[in-house]
Amino acid sequence: MPNTYRTIWISDLHLGSIQCQADVLLDFLKHNDSDKLYLVGDIIDFWSLSKKMYWPSSHNTVIQKILRKARHGTQVIYVPGNHDENVREYDNYVFGDITVKYSDVHTTVSGQKYLVVHGDEYDTIAQCHRWLAKIGSEGYDFLLWVNRVLRLFRRAIGIQSNFSLAAYVKFKVKNIVQFISDYEESIVSTLRKQGLDGVICGHIHHAEIKDIEGFWYVNTGDFVESCTAIVELADGQLQLVQWQKLESALLPEEGLEAKALR
Repeated sequence: MPNTYRTIWISDLHLGSIQCQADVLLDFLKHNDSDKLYLVGDIIDFWSLSKKMYWPSSHNTVIQKILRKARHGTQVIYVPGNHDENVREYDNYVFGDITVKYSDVHTTVSGQKYLVVHGDEYDTIAQCHRWLAKIGSEGYDFLLWVNRVLRLFRRAIGIQSNFSLAAYVKFKVKNIVQFISDYEESIVSTLRKQGLDGVICGHIHHAEIKDIEGFWYVNTGDFVESCTAIVELADGQLQLVQWQKLESALLPEEGLEAKALR
C-alpha cells in the first residue's frame, strides 16, 4: 500500500534534462499518494530543452503519472519556476485537471499558513543577472554529470554510496554557502510581516526545514540530486523525506528517510 499524506510538495524535477532522476521520481509517485500535490517549479527544464531536445519515455511517464493522479481526485497545483517561467503567464488556468498558480497559500490542518512559491524571485542573481544564473546552471549540470559517472564507477567496484560531488562542492565553497544563507534570509525578511507562519519553496536544490526567528523556512530540495520532498501528515505536521528507489520487495516506509518539522 502507498504512503498516504494530506499534502505533498515536490520541486526541481527538471524533466527534459539529462540530470533528472526520473526513475526515482516515478518510484516516489508510485508509492506516495496525497489529497493535494504541489509542483513547486522547475518541473520542465525549458532551459535545457532550448539547447538540446531530450525527452525520454520515462519523462513522459512522469507527466502521465501526475495527470493520472489529478484525474483520480488529487488536487494538483503547479507553481512554475525560472526554468519553466513561460508557464507563469497561465496563472489560474486549469490544464488537464492541473491548476497553474504563480504562488499559493496553503493552510495545514492545524491552521498554519504557508506561502508556496518557487523562490527565484527572492534570488538576486536570478532576478538581476540572468546570464550569470545560466552560467551557474551550466556548471551545476557539469558537476551532476561527473557525479553520475562517479556513481556508476563506485557501483561497478561494489561501493554503494549516496555521495554527491555537487553537494560536496556546494558546501565547501564559502560563497555558495553564503548565497544559500542570504537566500533564506531574503525570503524570511520579506514574508515575516505578511501574517504567514512560513514559506515552502524550492529553487536552490537544498532541502531544509528550519525555524528562523519564529518563521518556518521549508525547502523541498530536488529530484536531480537529493530526491527529496515535503509532506504534510494527517495532523498537520510537515516532514522532509528523502526517497531511495525501492529495488526489492521492501515496504514503502523502508525507502523513506524523514525529518520532522517539529
